[in-house]
Amino acid sequence: MDIKEISAKKVYDSRKEPTICVFVKTETGTFLTSSPSGKSKGKYETPAFIKGVDDSIKLLEKFSDKIRELRIEQFSDLADVESIIKKNEIGANTLYALEASILKALAYEQKKQLWEFLNGDADKGAGKKMPFPVGNIIGGGLHTSYTAGKRADFQEFLIIPRMKMFADNVQAMRKAHELAREKLKARKGLGKLNDEGAWSTRLNNESCLDILNETRNNIESETNEKVDIGIDIAASTFYSPSIYHYKNPEMLLNPKEQSDYVSGLINTFNVYYVEDPFNEGDFKSFKDLREKSGKMPLIVGDDLTASHIDRFAHALKNKSIDAVIIKPNQNGSLLEIKKLIDMAKRYKIITIMSHRSGETADSTIADLAFGFQTDYIKTGVTGAEREAKLKRLIEIEKDL
Repeated sequence: MDIKEISAKKVYDSRKEPTICVFVKTETGTFLTSSPSGKSKGKYETPAFIKGVDDSIKLLEKFSDKIRELRIEQFSDLADVESIIKKNEIGANTLYALEASILKALAYEQKKQLWEFLNGDADKGAGKKMPFPVGNIIGGGLHTSYTAGKRADFQEFLIIPRMKMFADNVQAMRKAHELAREKLKARKGLGKLNDEGAWSTRLNNESCLDILNETRNNIESETNEKVDIGIDIAASTFYSPSIYHYKNPEMLLNPKEQSDYVSGLINTFNVYYVEDPFNEGDFKSFKDLREKSGKMPLIVGDDLTASHIDRFAHALKNKSIDAVIIKPNQNGSLLEIKKLIDMAKRYKIITIMSHRSGETADSTIADLAFGFQTDYIKTGVTGAEREAKLKRLIEIEKDL
């Protein structure tokens, strides 16, 4: 494939914060990808930009001639791109958007959809599967403003419907979102929609889980299909040396007490999915909770693993997690993202493709999720930027 031109411009995410859109022009067209931005960023993820968006655009322009000289024909040729432009020089957002745009151009040249270019066997045989969507229904933590001076300490309260069709699961998530609004309103706890389109509230963690559990039961009764619930605790965001500092209500918990608290919630509310229950460096506490909880919940690493192979390998060695969050712009390199997913599958770790709190209308992660055959995709439920990913997966399902 001959690349004619590489360019970029500053765009704004769903929080109105600057990010980057990269354009790759070939003989067959111009292909673009915009990169999202996280808010509760773990300290182990690759910085989105090293010196800001404008500097990354200038740096990309500096290297564009060398990249255009490359002969890129397949996914593995991204290694040649990464030999020229390093993520620790240009930032994860720029490298991810560049590589995704190159892959879109390659796919189009070969008359394939992006997922098909990534994995031509994704739609064949018994292995074919759509990811289950993980929807954020009620929000707290750093993604959420205060309601009457309060907010839940946990960052996300999640719904995971288990119907056969992806489109039906999306409908179930939308129903859950509306039911939760009604239940929050009835308890005089309803706030505005937060950064990810989830409901903010003054209610505490337990009350939010109680509402989520009721919502789950309502949908299961209506559809006669299984629905799971989950939490993204994002514990690093309220951790100070050796202590988890809760504000709603006020609690100071050491790691052992944090483990007992989370374990109690898992048992009381039948929680299936538990993301980042401890500080991002505490592999041991993740392991201890996993052993204590048995087979029921998925203990999920996000800030713990930061979409980096070395962090993931350490979690594997320590038996810390059952599942891993995959955020392409948390790393920057799609080559490394694929290696991480392949490694997770080899060791039977559940994979979850994920959006960021500051999103764009770009739907690339939908194709990545299906092409790489991840088990789940976490996108949110409402808002144009979230719905773009869901709509893309519904399109893929219809095509199949």
